[in-house]
Amino acid sequence: MLPQAHRLRLEKDIKTLFARGKSVFGSLVGIKFRANALPVSRFAVVAGVKVSKKAVVRNRLKRQVRAVVHEVLPQISPGYDVLLFLKPQAIDKPFEAIQKEVLAGLKKARLL
Repeated sequence: MLPQAHRLRLEKDIKTLFARGKSVFGSLVGIKFRANALPVSRFAVVAGVKVSKKAVVRNRLKRQVRAVVHEVLPQISPGYDVLLFLKPQAIDKPFEAIQKEVLAGLKKARLL
């Protein structure tokens, strides 16, 4: 689980990030990011109903992405709001594939 300080919780922050953030896309995960004025980076993970109608599947995918972010949190550049959203193709992929995709996206966004 991500520490409280590293969670992007407010709906207005997430909407602003969607509207004004820069984007990086992969085959399984999309990333929106934007600089913030805080000394830490904050993260949110989104898996909509388009990914799967089953909440169990969506929650499992979100837990896997959060675990990847938690592992590399010390290496991530501070001062960013980051939104990671899953694509439907991620459902049948193993954890290693999702991990590789998230890390590649963070590197592409120059956050790692």
